[in-house]
Amino acid sequence: MKDTICAIATLVGESSINVIRISGSESINIVNKIFDKDLEKKESHTITYGFIMDKNEKIDEVLVSIFRSPKTFTREDVVEINTHGGKVSVNKIMELLLLNGCRMAEPGEFLKRAFLNGRIDLVEAESVSDMISSKTDAARRMSMKGISKELSKKIDDLRSNVLELIANIEVNIDYPEYEDAVIITCDLVKEKMKYIKNKIEKMIDSSKNGLIIKNGLNIAIVGKPNVGKSSILNALLGEEKAIVTDIKGTTRDIVEGSILINGIEVNLYDTAGIRETNEIVESIGIERSIKKIEESDLVLFIIDSSSDFEEEDKKVLKSLHDKKVLVVYNKIDIGSNKIKELDKYDSIEISSNDKNKIELLKNKISEIFNLDNIVNSDYTYISNVRQISLLKKCLNIVNDINKEVNNDIPVDLMEINIKLLWETLGEITGNVYKDELLDEIFSKFCLGK
Repeated sequence: MKDTICAIATLVGESSINVIRISGSESINIVNKIFDKDLEKKESHTITYGFIMDKNEKIDEVLVSIFRSPKTFTREDVVEINTHGGKVSVNKIMELLLLNGCRMAEPGEFLKRAFLNGRIDLVEAESVSDMISSKTDAARRMSMKGISKELSKKIDDLRSNVLELIANIEVNIDYPEYEDAVIITCDLVKEKMKYIKNKIEKMIDSSKNGLIIKNGLNIAIVGKPNVGKSSILNALLGEEKAIVTDIKGTTRDIVEGSILINGIEVNLYDTAGIRETNEIVESIGIERSIKKIEESDLVLFIIDSSSDFEEEDKKVLKSLHDKKVLVVYNKIDIGSNKIKELDKYDSIEISSNDKNKIELLKNKISEIFNLDNIVNSDYTYISNVRQISLLKKCLNIVNDINKEVNNDIPVDLMEINIKLLWETLGEITGNVYKDELLDEIFSKFCLGK
């Protein structure tokens, strides 16, 4: 990390401004070589107007911001050049920076330096990534909880409890004559593990809400041909996205669209009517429909309430397996036929032509996933797959420690797993890490981050 790096921090194209970011001990010196003002005398956190120069030629009119270490994002000297938008000028300035001693930054390298220099932890870094990719206000709020260290504080609290336990065990082993030390017994370990297990289980359980906020919900609309699947998709989206006709097999492929329900992104997939067919294109669409059912969080099983429950309906039902299903009785404006075989499923009666009924369907979806409570919570959820998997690993370690307690294993032997618990919790925030892990995490970021 001794070299000085640079990258374009904005999308390059026709725009009013592009930003080039430079970080490292030589940042100010390198930019000084191509700027017509003396930056060495400028104070930290100031902006200077001037021109980028290539010898005697003016390249662009710019604003240059100076941030001196350690009060910067990377805790190194940082310079940001605000250039005019457009590929030509920004690429020319990048060329000059590279010629004068900069190296092109790798993806996520600014964030990586911030982490390695103690400015942020891994939870914060991954939350920055989530913030960039946020599609809803709820996702943005959840990301801010990670960036503002509220998630990290929960992990740090658990690590402190485990570390206190380790420290007392060490004292008991190395200094048995020390009378003021807390004697760690199996009962004390059991009590501490109960507290830690409860906290971890709550975080794992609430991570389901975090994943819903981050990734949204995937809902497949399925049924036999001509039950009104495409009409329901169009009504939910409020636009004519899917073609609607009376001809069976009109929908040959997945038609999709997204809406917000209580601030959560809901991805809707109108599938091809599932039935026996010799038509090649339609059969491919049906195969894709079955795959989409498997990937969905909820299946809207559409039933034509004006007709009988036919063999084609039963074949669709068999394809649903153990999925979460909401039976939607459509076309109640022309008939109302409830099916006993479907009584075990949650259901709702609607007409795709009735806007009020469509709103009731949205409310039903919200109710099934408890979306109202999710978006009105404090948003302190873990939603990162890496973090969740490590929490589950921690829970397994706690269970192993509890088994040792129940089998009256000596406390000094339990310390092996207790230390493993402390280290695994540290992997979540990055207090414990491997270089390969960092490369994997930060390589997923864009160049300017």
